[in-house]
Amino acid sequence: MTPAENGRLAGIPPEAFPAAARRIMARCDELARVTAGDGQITRVYLSPEHARVNRLAAEWMREVGMSTRLDAAGNQLGLLPAVDPDAPVLMIGSHLDTVIDAGRFDGILGVLMAIEIVRLLRVPGGDDRIWYSPFGFGIEVAAFSDEEGTRFGKALLGSSAIAGDWDDEWWRLADADGVTLREAYREFGLDPGRVGEAARTSEQLVGYLEAHIEQGPELDRRGEPLAVVSSIASARRFQITVEGEARHAGGTPYDMRRDALLGASEAALAVERICSSEHHIIGTVGQLEAFPGAVNVVPGEARFSIDLRGEFDGARDAVWERLSRDLDDIMGRRGLRWRPREVHSAPAVFCDPLLQDVVRAGIGSTLPSASEDPLTLFSPAGHDGMAMGSVTPVGMLFLRNPDGISHHPDEAVSAADVAIGLRALAEAVAHRGAESGS
Repeated sequence: MTPAENGRLAGIPPEAFPAAARRIMARCDELARVTAGDGQITRVYLSPEHARVNRLAAEWMREVGMSTRLDAAGNQLGLLPAVDPDAPVLMIGSHLDTVIDAGRFDGILGVLMAIEIVRLLRVPGGDDRIWYSPFGFGIEVAAFSDEEGTRFGKALLGSSAIAGDWDDEWWRLADADGVTLREAYREFGLDPGRVGEAARTSEQLVGYLEAHIEQGPELDRRGEPLAVVSSIASARRFQITVEGEARHAGGTPYDMRRDALLGASEAALAVERICSSEHHIIGTVGQLEAFPGAVNVVPGEARFSIDLRGEFDGARDAVWERLSRDLDDIMGRRGLRWRPREVHSAPAVFCDPLLQDVVRAGIGSTLPSASEDPLTLFSPAGHDGMAMGSVTPVGMLFLRNPDGISHHPDEAVSAADVAIGLRALAEAVAHRGAESGS
C-alpha cells in the first residue's frame, strides 16, 4: 500500500505542488536580495545577512505551524512535533549561507522545500492553531548556518555542531579581517561556551533528508528531473609549496633556471592528466601563486592547492600516492623541492539504504511507469549530510540543474522540477513514516 493509498498524501490536491513550487521560487528571489555584495549574492556565517535570512526562514516556519528556535551554533530550526512530545524527529533541510557571488538555489532550495513539506504533510490538532506531524516522529526543518566555509575557511560548522563534532581548535580560525570565530560568535549574540548545547543524539533523530540541486550535469544530460543520491564524495585538500631559486629574468639562461612556477604548472597538468583517467576521481587546482611575483624575476617559490574528491576513500588515496610520485619526478627533473600540507580530509559518507529506498520510492511515484527505475548518482560535492552522517542515517534527493553549473549566478532549477521534487520528497517522508509503523 502506497502512502497515497493509506491516506498520507491522498488529501493533497495535485495543484498544491505547483503552487508550493512557485512560492519556493519567489522566496529564493527574496533571499537572493539579502546579500553583502553589490550586484551579487554573498552571505557568510555570523554576518548581518545571516541574521536576516534566519529571521525570514523563522517567519516562514511559523507560518506553517512550526515552533522555531535559533540554536547555540546559529542554525535556524523549526519543529512540527509528533503527538508524542518525546518522539524523535526526522530532520529535513540544507543551508542558507553562500559562497561569494553565488547562485540562489544551492542550499536555499533544500530549506524552502523542507518548509513546504511541512505545509503539505501537517495535520491539525484540537486547536486550529496547533499542528502535528502525521507520523510517529516529528519533522524538524534545519536551516544550517555555515555549510560553505566561506568566511572562516572551515566548512560544515553549523551541521558539525548539531552532530556533536565541534572542535575547540576552530575557535582560533579568523576571517580576512582578522576576526576570530570566537569573536564573531559573541558579536552575533551567541555564547561560545554553550556551542555544545546544539548537539543532538542518535536517539533524538530518525534520520536526515536533504533535497539539493545537482552540482553537475548528469541529470540534465539524461533528461531526468530527479535522482537518488548514493553517497557524498570523500575529499582531501592540500596546500603545496614549491621551492626553486629567484633570479634575474633577463640574465639567467634556461639551463640554469629553477623556476618554481613552471614546476607548479606542470604539477597542475599532472593533476588533470591523472584524475581524468580515473573513474569518479576529481582533482582541481583552484589556487596558484608565484613569488616574488615580479615581472622580471624568475619565480623562486610557488604555492598551489589540490582538491581531491572520490566516491571511495581508497581510490582517492591511491590517486594522491600516484600524484606524489609524479610531483617527485617533476620537481626532481627541474631541480626544485616541494612539500605538501594537508588542510582537509573527510571520508565518503554513504547514504542509508532505507533512506535511499524511501527516496527511490518517492521519485518512482512521480514517474509515468511503475517499472521505471529512478536514476542513482553519487555526489562529488560536499553537503551537510557529511556531518550529519556521524549521528543519524542520511538520505538525499537531487534536482536537475540545467548545464550543471553551480557556485555561480547562473545555477538554475525549474519550477516544474521543484514541483516534481516536492511530490517525491513528500512521498519519501510518508514512506519513512510507514516504515516506522505510523
